[in-house]
Amino acid sequence: MAVPKRKTSKSRTAMRKAQNTKKPIARASSCSQCSAPAMPHRVCTSCGYYNGRQVLTVATDE
Repeated sequence: MAVPKRKTSKSRTAMRKAQNTKKPIARASSCSQCSAPAMPHRVCTSCGYYNGRQVLTVATDE
């Protein structure tokens, strides 16, 4: 049976666990309709278009 030769230090354990709390970088691309920043593979929140089609009706605050 495999047994560790030395005790894993608190520092090494904390460094390993810190990798799980990192958040992914939001890489916003531009919308093809309105050129507003939008997340890839999601409906644009400013115009409601996705893949060249109107998916949502966005109400304007006027």
